[in-house]
Amino acid sequence: MYYYILRIVIDLMMLPVYTLKTLILRFMRFSNKSTYKVQMKVITSFFSFLLLITTFCYAQTAESTNAYVKLGHKALLDGDFKNAVVQLEKSLPAEANNGDVLYMLAYSYYHSGDYQKSISTFGRVISLQPNNVSSYYYRGKARNYLGAQMTSTLTPAEREKILLASIKDYSKAIELKSQDKVLYQNRAFAYRDYAILKGQKNPKIYNKDIAVNSYKSCIDDFQRVLDANPGRKDIMDEMKKAKVYMANIE
Repeated sequence: MYYYILRIVIDLMMLPVYTLKTLILRFMRFSNKSTYKVQMKVITSFFSFLLLITTFCYAQTAESTNAYVKLGHKALLDGDFKNAVVQLEKSLPAEANNGDVLYMLAYSYYHSGDYQKSISTFGRVISLQPNNVSSYYYRGKARNYLGAQMTSTLTPAEREKILLASIKDYSKAIELKSQDKVLYQNRAFAYRDYAILKGQKNPKIYNKDIAVNSYKSCIDDFQRVLDANPGRKDIMDEMKKAKVYMANIE
């Protein structure tokens, strides 16, 4: 059974993003432009589900005998991420070298808001599965979230380091799966946040040239998304804002 689920998921993930979007919208029979935001939320959730379920299916093909893994897996699928963390942590160190279990734990950390542990645990997954695209993707998202926080307790230098690491994660994911425009979209936001940081009038961090170049990279990535999805008004708006921000750097 799991084999067939896995084959369907893999076949879907191999389709271009725009093709998947079209299929989903036709299935849902949306046509009114006023429903666009709802459509995009559904699509985003769908892609997140695909990234997650692929790893789960692989895990299910080799049934775990660890009771804590089973409890954690069930909690995760129920959306109870904090309980999933509790159960999956108990499965360690017996499962310390099980990339699928570590992925579930990292994913649960991420959705519980524990971004630091999510980052470190996705790092462990990557050390075991260096071509795991979704691990780079979620580690990049976690790093981007931490680095973009204006009220963060991190120093500007620490925020710069973590934002650059986020960009690097997305770039690696793109290297592994260049057809997925969701990766370009998220890297664009990371470039934007890095540009905002470097454009701040803080003598320890300010660098106009770096900020401008990062905005340009942001705009280039948004353009790649638009080339594949011409009707993305949200991306058009983000691109316009990036251009305005870039023009106003002093």
